[in-house]
Amino acid sequence: MMRTPFDLTIDHGGDQFAVSGDRPRLSWKPSSDARADAVYELEADVDGTPLPGPMRVNGHRFVAWPWAPLRSGQRIAWRVRMASSTLDADWSDPAHFEVGLLDADWTASWISPIDSDDPGYGRRPATLLATDFTVTSPVSSARLFATALGLYTAEVNGARVGTAELSPGSTSYDRTLYAQASDVTASLRLGENRLSFELSDGWYRGQVGAFRMPAGWGTTLGLRVELHIDHADGTRTVVRSDDAWTGRRSSIVRADLMDGQAVDLTVVASAPTSVRVGVVDAPAIDWSPAPPVRVVESREPRSVRESGPGVWIFDFGQNASGWVRLSDLGPDGTVTVVDYGEFVDVEGNLSTAHLDSQRPGEPPVLFRQRDEVIAGPRHDVFEPRHTVHGFQYARITRHGAPLDTAAVTMQVVHTDLRRTGTFACSNEDLDRLHEIAEWSFRGNAVDVPTDCPTRERLAWTGDYQIFAPTATRLYDVLGFSRKWLRSVRDDQLDDGRIANFSPDGRRIKHHLDDQFAMMTGSAGWGDAIVAVPWELYESYGDERVLSENWDAMVRWVEWALGKARTERHHARLSHDPEPFEQYLWDGSFHWGEWTEPKEVDADGRAIDPIMQNPMAWFMADKGEVGTAYLHRSTATLARIAAILGHRDAAARYELTAGRVADAWRAAYLRPDGTTVADTQAAYVRALSFGLIPDQLRDAAATRLVELIRAAGTHLRTGFLSTGDLLPVLCDTGHVGVAYDLLLQRTAPSWLNMIERGATTIWEDWEGIDEAGVAHESLNHYSKGAVIRFLHTHALGLRQAPGSIAWESIIIEPTPGPSITWARGSHESPQGLITVDWRIEDGEMHISAELPSGTDARIVFPDGTEVSAEPGSFSARRPLRHPSSLLTAAQ
Repeated sequence: MMRTPFDLTIDHGGDQFAVSGDRPRLSWKPSSDARADAVYELEADVDGTPLPGPMRVNGHRFVAWPWAPLRSGQRIAWRVRMASSTLDADWSDPAHFEVGLLDADWTASWISPIDSDDPGYGRRPATLLATDFTVTSPVSSARLFATALGLYTAEVNGARVGTAELSPGSTSYDRTLYAQASDVTASLRLGENRLSFELSDGWYRGQVGAFRMPAGWGTTLGLRVELHIDHADGTRTVVRSDDAWTGRRSSIVRADLMDGQAVDLTVVASAPTSVRVGVVDAPAIDWSPAPPVRVVESREPRSVRESGPGVWIFDFGQNASGWVRLSDLGPDGTVTVVDYGEFVDVEGNLSTAHLDSQRPGEPPVLFRQRDEVIAGPRHDVFEPRHTVHGFQYARITRHGAPLDTAAVTMQVVHTDLRRTGTFACSNEDLDRLHEIAEWSFRGNAVDVPTDCPTRERLAWTGDYQIFAPTATRLYDVLGFSRKWLRSVRDDQLDDGRIANFSPDGRRIKHHLDDQFAMMTGSAGWGDAIVAVPWELYESYGDERVLSENWDAMVRWVEWALGKARTERHHARLSHDPEPFEQYLWDGSFHWGEWTEPKEVDADGRAIDPIMQNPMAWFMADKGEVGTAYLHRSTATLARIAAILGHRDAAARYELTAGRVADAWRAAYLRPDGTTVADTQAAYVRALSFGLIPDQLRDAAATRLVELIRAAGTHLRTGFLSTGDLLPVLCDTGHVGVAYDLLLQRTAPSWLNMIERGATTIWEDWEGIDEAGVAHESLNHYSKGAVIRFLHTHALGLRQAPGSIAWESIIIEPTPGPSITWARGSHESPQGLITVDWRIEDGEMHISAELPSGTDARIVFPDGTEVSAEPGSFSARRPLRHPSSLLTAAQ
């Protein structure tokens, strides 16, 4: 039990230490005896000087900085306690953070290398930019502030700077650029010193997406650096990027985030050249709210097989994002090639053919991830930090020299997210499903939420809109998500459309004549600008995430409403429009349900409607999907408006949402509760979004079950609705059907992936088919949203309706076959919540720990409800149907 406030944080990121802007927001978790309405006192000192105080504040989440704005480079220690009239409350342990170098205070110049020859996208080398400087007196502290248009790694006197990777990160570089701060005190020495940066294309000037399109942010790389050295005598030296810096050829002879990196350690240092100064345009420098990308784990190979002379196949046992680290490079001049992939064929050979990309009527773009290194005269380690790969397997080729296979490790690289959720149960397959879904999300949380770490590596809005409610159960993704949402806003088109993915290196907002622009503005994708902030607000209680996205939300919803009013699907042009049709969003492009299990032809071959008849797919009426999402986003916008105090907007959008719902019912719902589409996805979406009137919900749910049983108890849902399928079945009284689907072992199903050896979630339901052939990406996390069901229903832990930040919860386990116990936890903004239940002797035992500020309603299977306050809870009740549940659990 914590007797003082704890877990003090600010709402910014940082690498070696927390770094903020001038007005950080402060958060902490209340002590175990704190009341929900507790008042707190804050104390702080800046650079060792106490600020006036203590300051009294209300609440403990995202408390506004109560003192004057901070200045660049200041170092703050702060602590908190509950306010007390007797002033005998204990102070928390202190927390620390530093202020970054604020944009107005940067004095360094932007410098750029002189590009001589340009071999083109994917083949450009990195450039080494450096300066020498002299330290004349002892150093007490040194901070390096740096950012780039491109990707950089830095060293001081040959020592690596910081632990962050892929800096400065992926943003929409025309509007947002983040800097990084590092402590380099220990690397400096009296006398001559050297500060050097390797600069490559990165996200700024590299290749983008499955078809390797060139990023459109700019054509010239740039670097901006300031090193602030504080001396023991109280003086300060500042080393800045300027025209005194030099550039030269790097040993990195090729660097591309998608294709890979090549290093030639035999390269003789070329003569330094001058740099160009002030030739790039860059936005104001800011400080990211997200944690950094890091090497979070190092994995030894699970197996190694020599597949031929000088060729080895390494299996690391887990599909992940990262790279291979080699500590044995062989004798001087030895060439080592590393090819990466997520699949080996039935003969054990690395294969990436399933990741090739092809547009209808065009030749395929072949997929490749390849690193290369030529050993030099020194004993060096190869770690390709200017690229990142998705892989489980690596094929290493080296001729003319042996390879020490023990010198090969996988470096797992992604955003270093703090875990907040756990789950375990008596069914090992479900535990494994939870594990591979987590790995799939982690492999795609590489600074932004990508769709896959291989073929496309784009932050598609639809993917994160689907998975965000699951992500908030697993990790603290608030800062990570806020950073990404800023790019979503940056990329928003002038007419209000949300780009399909952000950061949008293709910059569709400036290329409206591009064919892809016609496919921008889809329901379920653009709606991420409403759905993701709302999920973050509910999970973390951060009102700012609503206010900072409000304008973008309004512009998106108004654009969609405008399309509903002014454009009609061609199938509706044969008659005069009914009044309700002005609320049907069917006249513009939608991706639709996307990746529903494919039908097969008479020969058993999967039918791909996009490849076989792309125009028919493009022109198909997807108004049922569009109108459903228009209703949900408009209704959510009404709730957000009320929270933000926009009363007129709240009333207007609530009225509009009702009219959109009525229109959906008029167009797509029959009087008997069945839908015109009559697909599993349509029923799941309608039931989940509240579009089915109460009196017809049973009929709609019954029809959903009929479709599931008709498919041999298999799901037929696709991209948008799969995550809601099991909760909808349980919440409409079909628990048995939900578990039948969850435990289904033949395709399409989740456990079939496990049966076939998946270590991450597949894009295609049959990512590896019965013949052992791979299809599509094998690390595509959206279908992993199913594991939220394990938390909310199998474990039974969820927020109560209307609750934010886990102030009020429901614990209502829903046991299924083969699950006799479950336990889990969630580190909420209030503190740690734990739940543990088990079935014994015809009874369910539930125990829980609730933090201060959280109350609970516990619902037992026999219908008994018990209220619980903060602290420990334990009780048991008979099962509603003991014999049937116990039989199912065996």
